[in-house]
Amino acid sequence: MEVLVPKSNKGKIVVGLSGGVDSAVAALLLKQQGYEVIGLFMKNWEGDDTDEYCSSRQDLVDAAAVADVIGIEFEAVNFSAEYRERVFAEFLREYQAGRTPNPDVLCNSEIKFKAFLDHALALGAEKIATGHYAQVRQFLGEWQLLKAEDGTKDQSYFLHRLNQAQLAKSLFPIGHLYKRDVRKIAAEAGLPNHARKDSTGICFIGERPFREFLARYIPKQPGEIRIFGTDQVIGSHEGLTYYTLGQREGLRVGGVKNAPEAPWFVASKDMSHNILYVVQGHDHPVLFSQSLVATDLSWISNRPPHTHWVYAAKTRYRQPDAACQIERLSNAECEVVFAAPQWAVTPGQSVVVYESCVCLGGGIIAKNLTLNA
Repeated sequence: MEVLVPKSNKGKIVVGLSGGVDSAVAALLLKQQGYEVIGLFMKNWEGDDTDEYCSSRQDLVDAAAVADVIGIEFEAVNFSAEYRERVFAEFLREYQAGRTPNPDVLCNSEIKFKAFLDHALALGAEKIATGHYAQVRQFLGEWQLLKAEDGTKDQSYFLHRLNQAQLAKSLFPIGHLYKRDVRKIAAEAGLPNHARKDSTGICFIGERPFREFLARYIPKQPGEIRIFGTDQVIGSHEGLTYYTLGQREGLRVGGVKNAPEAPWFVASKDMSHNILYVVQGHDHPVLFSQSLVATDLSWISNRPPHTHWVYAAKTRYRQPDAACQIERLSNAECEVVFAAPQWAVTPGQSVVVYESCVCLGGGIIAKNLTLNA
């Protein structure tokens, strides 16, 4: 399998420098290969830069320091208006509807590989590059998105909505490397962020408490917590918006009469009556789904997968590949049927389909079909 790795043709490449080690090494490798490299820092969030949880100022400092060491041009661009309109507004709409969205997926398709790509092309760039752990190749006349060599870091899940035009203009210079090798390259090159801790969580929330952040935009609506399948009230919640299927932390439920001492998990949300239903035990049958319905489909090749073929799919990042088949496929939606039941399949999240190491695309989970249905 021949993976597209850039050669030294001295074309102009704009690299998205985040301040982290992955994008820094991506820029370094391209510079070493003879490209004219420009580092670009994207500011995607405004409003609380002085907050203790926001790291954008330090990110900018680190990105500029990396560009200086590598010896490349550096620019900072503010995409916060586009981000708020295209990503954050949809994030809030989904949570208000009781679903759990993945804003990083939308950020990639709408900001990093659209607004950023447009800006880079206006600068005269041939392509853009990022520090994502993924790979791209041209095969039989079409562009394919592949999993990264380092399976523990693979980020193709977050890139599954990219199209042919976007992939044709994109490079992932570290997709063939393992994380340990990326850090080693950075250290040997004297990059100042070679030991920097990886960022976690949703980009605009950072490390702050999630419920605290969401409450700024969606008012609390307290209601009852009931045991699934019964009318027994065992607690109260602060608002269905703040909970997701499979959630264990933050329920504040315990010591229920005639119930064993076992952890409680969110099983479902009744939005019309503002009731949160819970069950006991991680392996409770109600938490498992044999299939799901996905909408807002996006296929990288512009062709849908075959029905009844055996594929693999993920319903959340870092989940092991699960064997599945695609059924009832149309332009509007499809049903994904799994060989084995899947835990906590959550509406609003993405289901991403793979054929071996090739990411085919996916859609947004509209509903799960639980084993008790």
